[in-house]
Amino acid sequence: MTAFILVSGMFTGTHIWQDTAARLTAAGAEAHTVALTGLDGPRAATAAAVDLETHIADVLAVIDSVGAAEDRRIVLVGHDYGIHPAVGAADRRAERIERIVHLDSGLPRNGVPALAAVPDQSLRERLAGTGGTHVAAGAQGLLPPPALDEWPRWGSTEGVPDAALDRLTALAAPQPLGTLTQPLRLTGAVDPVPTTGVLCTANGTSIALVQMLVGLGDPALRPLTDPGVSFFELPTGHWPMLSCPAELTDVLLRAAAGEGHRLEPVDDVAGPAHLKPFLMDTPDVPRERHGNVDLYLPEAGGPRPAVVLVHGGPVPADARPTPREWPALTGYARCVAGEGAVGVLLDHRLHDLGDYERAAADVAAAVELARADPRVDGDRIALWFFSGGGLIAADWLDAPPAWLRCLAATYPVLAPLPNWGLSEARLRPARAVANAGGLPVVLTRVGREMPEIAATVEEFLAAAKDCGADVEVIDVPNGHHGFETIDLTDESRTAVRHALRTVLAHAFGTGAGAGTR
Repeated sequence: MTAFILVSGMFTGTHIWQDTAARLTAAGAEAHTVALTGLDGPRAATAAAVDLETHIADVLAVIDSVGAAEDRRIVLVGHDYGIHPAVGAADRRAERIERIVHLDSGLPRNGVPALAAVPDQSLRERLAGTGGTHVAAGAQGLLPPPALDEWPRWGSTEGVPDAALDRLTALAAPQPLGTLTQPLRLTGAVDPVPTTGVLCTANGTSIALVQMLVGLGDPALRPLTDPGVSFFELPTGHWPMLSCPAELTDVLLRAAAGEGHRLEPVDDVAGPAHLKPFLMDTPDVPRERHGNVDLYLPEAGGPRPAVVLVHGGPVPADARPTPREWPALTGYARCVAGEGAVGVLLDHRLHDLGDYERAAADVAAAVELARADPRVDGDRIALWFFSGGGLIAADWLDAPPAWLRCLAATYPVLAPLPNWGLSEARLRPARAVANAGGLPVVLTRVGREMPEIAATVEEFLAAAKDCGADVEVIDVPNGHHGFETIDLTDESRTAVRHALRTVLAHAFGTGAGAGTR
């Protein structure tokens, strides 16, 4: 028999599992919920006495209460913050645990506190800056629970009925800060335990997105390609036990049976998709390196327009090669130079979701470096954003300088995903486009985009239509995210040529394609 042990996340308690536990029991399994101290378990004398170790002990107590018969298999399920005490307990009872299910949660790591996984980055910074001892307007040692309209800061509420959200709010408890700030300590005993990730796509994560991140070469994500790791998706927000308990129950039972999607391992011989060759032949043009910026120079003399290419991310700081060496981006830069403009390619420092501000500063500095070069016409500049770099476009849409002739975006992310915890208004191109005026925008949209990213593009296009912005959409119906190195088709080549021709036409000011200048 399978015994599921269910561990809830921040501010919540055993009550959130009511429907799911009943359905698991009806299916012939056991279901045990963990009462976490200070949330809905026994109250400590003071909040300061409750930390991550307290909650690990709570989970251990339930594990130890479950019989150890040979036919009893324990599946430990951690939702949100709950994965940290769950993994901590599993590390101490690894021989008892059949599988760990990460329910829309992060990847706990040895020595890292749960605070690192809190989606609200401003809160993370505030707590880190105070040592976690207090929060403004909160009691000593406690993080106040969200008000009814504040839950989206902690994850998408899509699919949660209003009555369930009201109950979630009414029963929410303050989170003891020690549970977030105390580092998790692991011995490594838990490493061989099979795991399953259940990704809630409306909260901004999907199997395709995880596969893409694995392909970027982050060593921390490589274990996700192990055969013992499986994945499921649920088309809902961050609280599936409230929005779709029947579907969640089915996924948990299938996970316990060892089912689920397996990620493709990175082929160390063929290389990841983003390092495969560009889909078109490119001219051999001179390249100059200036710090973190490369200039691809045309043969033509005199000041020329420039196209600044902004890569996506986050990209791990130790990823090699760095983005300005990726074939797709160098391919665009060489094509730009081959058509008589200066291609500008940079490495910016978007290594983590909290790095957008400094990445935006890197882009602005690269633009000024290019404009100051005597071979560049500083009054004819185009900016071209790719993938996760699309959020940086908001700065330029909000207040476009007179010398910015065109803004392009290819398979862009145009709004922060729900689980990114980015509340800054400046990172929202859909809001900024209302101030773009007559700035031409060239958007390349792929038909096989990841749904969570495609939704941000549609939000942007709806906002652009409402304000009458000048947006041209180039569609690649059969294209995927990063299509320039994985979809080597005539359709893809036609789209790239169209985008290049259009961007260069705006940069040169011809309005009819670079070939007419």
